[in-house]
Amino acid sequence: MCIRDSPYAGVLSAYGMGLADVRSLNERSVELPLGEDRLSEIQQVVESLAEKGLKELRRQGFEVQNSKFKIQASTSSATESESPQVLPRLLLKYEGTDSVLAVDFAGVEDMRSQFTALHRQRYGFAQENKRLIVDTAAVEVIGHTHSPEEPEIHKTRTTPLVPKATVPVYTADAWHDTPVYHREDLCPGDAIAGPALIIEPTGTNVIEPGWNATLTTKGHLILKKIASSTSSVGFAAEESNDRQIDLGSTHATNSKSKTQNPKSNTIHAPTHPRTHAPTSSPDPVLLEIFNNLFRAVAEEMGITLQNTSYSVNIKERLDFSCAVFDQNGQLVANAPHIPVHLGSMGESVRSLIEAKGDRLKPGDVYLQNNPYNGGTHLPDITVITPVFLDDAQNPKSSLTLRSGQNPKFYVASRGHHADIGGITPGSMPSNSTSIEEEGILLDNIQLVDQGRFLETELLEILTTSPYPVRNSTQNVADLQAQIAGNEKGAQELQKLVDHYGLDTVQTYMQHVQNNAEECVRRVIDRLHNGQFTYPMDDSSQIAVQVMVNRAQRSARIDFTGTSPQRPSNFNAPSAVCKAAVLYVFRTLVDDDIPLNAGCLKPLEIVIPEGSMLNPHYPAAVVAGNVEVSQAVTDALYGALGAIAASQGTMNNLTFGNERHQYYETICGGSGAGPSFPGTDAVHTHMTNSRLTDPEVLEWRFPVLLREFAIRQGSGGAGEYAGGNGIVRTLEFREPMTAAILSNHRIVPPFGLAGGQPGQVGENRVIRADGRVEMLPGQATVTVEPGDCIQIATPGGGGYGGS
Repeated sequence: MCIRDSPYAGVLSAYGMGLADVRSLNERSVELPLGEDRLSEIQQVVESLAEKGLKELRRQGFEVQNSKFKIQASTSSATESESPQVLPRLLLKYEGTDSVLAVDFAGVEDMRSQFTALHRQRYGFAQENKRLIVDTAAVEVIGHTHSPEEPEIHKTRTTPLVPKATVPVYTADAWHDTPVYHREDLCPGDAIAGPALIIEPTGTNVIEPGWNATLTTKGHLILKKIASSTSSVGFAAEESNDRQIDLGSTHATNSKSKTQNPKSNTIHAPTHPRTHAPTSSPDPVLLEIFNNLFRAVAEEMGITLQNTSYSVNIKERLDFSCAVFDQNGQLVANAPHIPVHLGSMGESVRSLIEAKGDRLKPGDVYLQNNPYNGGTHLPDITVITPVFLDDAQNPKSSLTLRSGQNPKFYVASRGHHADIGGITPGSMPSNSTSIEEEGILLDNIQLVDQGRFLETELLEILTTSPYPVRNSTQNVADLQAQIAGNEKGAQELQKLVDHYGLDTVQTYMQHVQNNAEECVRRVIDRLHNGQFTYPMDDSSQIAVQVMVNRAQRSARIDFTGTSPQRPSNFNAPSAVCKAAVLYVFRTLVDDDIPLNAGCLKPLEIVIPEGSMLNPHYPAAVVAGNVEVSQAVTDALYGALGAIAASQGTMNNLTFGNERHQYYETICGGSGAGPSFPGTDAVHTHMTNSRLTDPEVLEWRFPVLLREFAIRQGSGGAGEYAGGNGIVRTLEFREPMTAAILSNHRIVPPFGLAGGQPGQVGENRVIRADGRVEMLPGQATVTVEPGDCIQIATPGGGGYGGS
């Protein structure tokens, strides 16, 4: 390892700014179709922006001989003696969409080819026959500066180098008597062994033990690490002198780049893959590496999905989840997204394998939201991409991956769509009695066929159903974002295989699941039998009994005694119930492991058929995913004596009309535990989304946020108090239909070990004329301009006698 420290490093960015090229970037909205008949018009816009940039450079002292300029490709290089560089780009998009991609300005066919390649790389598909729109023209003009020669130091040492002082410094886990030198006293060739301090007017350089610093004739300090035979984890040490990191220089070099981008979790495969022979028992270091690598893939998927999505629900509220699955559809790793999504997605993937497994092809993508086939509720749409592998070392789009084989992995993303049809805007009706009233049911529908996006077929389904969607453009945009997220996951898995080999990656997919299984068994070792009955506002109940088998280090989770299937929509698909069990037992594990299918292996889950936790089609289920899942979670914690009830609801608020649809879950108080109080104003358990920023909410929708405050005193009392709920008031500026789906408006969230229950929530409409109408836990109401809806959310239960 070699570090070059410039004498100007301490002046932060000023030195680099002084030497940097001068750039002028100008943009203009165009909104014209891309075609030969419009090219001259677009060219005029580009030339106008280029002239504007050149004028700016003239103003800053650059010589521009005349108004004529030469357009250069963005990849071309320029020397300091050249005239200003002009780099024009167009931001293109498909007609009817909002996501843009930047291409270099060129001929029409050239730009179309650039866009198609970029779109296929990001989204995994291209719509080559769809018209392109020029959204924006952008021109960057670059004036190159002359970097002055760095002065040389000509003095030589005639007397020994003596430190100015010696001070105690704590470093490398010990105190060291450390010499202090002034940089101005050093001569070229002076070598200083660490530990040492080299001070200068703009900073202090710390030379750690095991490092040497040498001054060059240019005044740079070259820091080199003394080579050691082994690293801290027992691998052979890297070469110590072949990588150079520059500090404070505008000409930084790095001859061997790291495989990890410091601003991203993207995994960059090196040129030569490492090979690790798979073994029956995992290497502890590799196990930890793969735990984090698989999780990083899912996190990268989520970043891509968020960045390319359109709706507030996904881009701002982050109501989505991404995960990686093995070749059998078992959950391997997830990003820290929505627990109720993550625990149930595996069943959706396995349903696709069962239905289409032998017919899956590279470039195929499917979508699914069937609550009776691994889904949660209809607004949660899962997009599933089978991952086929390519022989090439470089990562490619999954479209180009080799056919004639079975998928080696699956990646999936689940996003809550703002509307999927149904009897009310937002597809979260308070009074639905059958699943048809809640929206459009999609059961393993093909979305992309070998790289071809099936938009016509998709729109046919979305717009011709008995209760069609209200904004198909938004649905399509978010589905394309989910495809893009999956494509990112497929590319990253390809890189892992290029780096480690397929056998190793697949072996460690099993190892991380086996490790999670063992972690849960260790939790079971310290659990005791327990049972709990959790009453709901509608007089139904969740009954659960946890029975521990110490000999087998397993547990039986039995929901016998739970109320039968409800005539309302408070029915949870069995996948949701299993997701709640998975979440609870994962939270009892102290180890930092990804939530995966291995957590369920020691658990036997009994869910009575025909109960509200395993209903028969076509029962309504929209509240089961959001409300019953919270009840199951709290009931399990109650049976285990682990924690008092949280607010026990997601306080689902939807509102909309034909032009706007919005959905949010609202935070409340969390439950207290044996050694900690509850938390105020937080999303708990099966929801992990966030509220939309007020500025975004008021900009995108005709509403005003009038109040958002902690509901003091709503948490249950106890030795450790429950967390407080909140009060949220929204004023409407247009006529709309609003719906609230909530629980704990009658039955308070329970306290534990003598702790008091939290306060129940309240829903009300405050009319423009001042009249107040109280609403039940499930209600649909029409609001007019000036009307307000106010939601007061429950507090969490307390723990222990006060």
